[in-house]
Amino acid sequence: MENIEHTTVPTNGINMHVASIGTGPPVLFLHGFPELWYSWRHQLLSLSSLGYRCIAPDLRGFGDTDAPPSPTSYTAMHIVGDLIGLLDHLGIDQVFLVAHDWGAVMAWWFCLFRPDRVKALVNMSVAFSPRNPKRKPIDTFRALFGDDYYICRFQEPGEIEQDFDSIDTAAVMKCFLTGRSPKPPCIPKDQGLKSWAAPVTLPAWLTEEDVNYFASKFSKTGFTGGLNYYRALNLTWELTGPWTGLQIKVPVKFIVGDLDITYHIPGIQNYIHKGGFKRDVPFLQEVVVMEDAAHFINQEKPDEVSQHVYDFIKKF
Repeated sequence: MENIEHTTVPTNGINMHVASIGTGPPVLFLHGFPELWYSWRHQLLSLSSLGYRCIAPDLRGFGDTDAPPSPTSYTAMHIVGDLIGLLDHLGIDQVFLVAHDWGAVMAWWFCLFRPDRVKALVNMSVAFSPRNPKRKPIDTFRALFGDDYYICRFQEPGEIEQDFDSIDTAAVMKCFLTGRSPKPPCIPKDQGLKSWAAPVTLPAWLTEEDVNYFASKFSKTGFTGGLNYYRALNLTWELTGPWTGLQIKVPVKFIVGDLDITYHIPGIQNYIHKGGFKRDVPFLQEVVVMEDAAHFINQEKPDEVSQHVYDFIKKF
């Protein structure tokens, strides 16, 4: 880990913290919520040892990267703009994209907006979701899961932050990272996050040191930057009308855990396995469903994930 370099790069009007290691073809790693570059620690070491230049930023709003206060600064245009600016600053024309959770959502947009900059994509947890021109995303989530669904509860600025602030940050991180129920995560208004029990003992793949690294950063920054991604969902939907119906035209490998909440959204397994996904992502080459794996798959199954990434990108 001490060989990982940390730099700050000016891009798209913000300063972005970037962790990097290795030389060779560049691989850009995009993390999710509530995470940081650190979520890719295992893959950075593994892929760099195999001859790749590994680059993992803290995305806008997270860690040591700037966090503009307004949710309107967190659309897919902003995030992809940050990443294009980062690649331009580093003098990189094309990358392999490897992404998870919110990073995966932004990776799909990246491939729609700028397929010319992507050699291939390994995406995790969040399958491509074609834009529905008839209904905004938050309306869809509310109709499916109700007002207590976590994405709906995250919408009101300041409200869920108060809830998070009432709990030790390390406990908040443990609640998120160790969850293994594939049921839709709900945060009842009358109980808040206290209804999620933090584990007494950590799973083997997560150490107190790992939790404390995440907690130290979120204690300093708060969670608003990350929550603003959820609050910008409908705005991204409004702005991306021109891309309705467009296919993802880069080579793709998709990996998901069989216990991942995203794999149990109504209709998603049919979409992934029965032709819809391949229709929208015509260069989809592989779908991997990892057994007994939950949402934070790149940390829970680091060696297998690194191997899956390597097996795919070495072809190009």
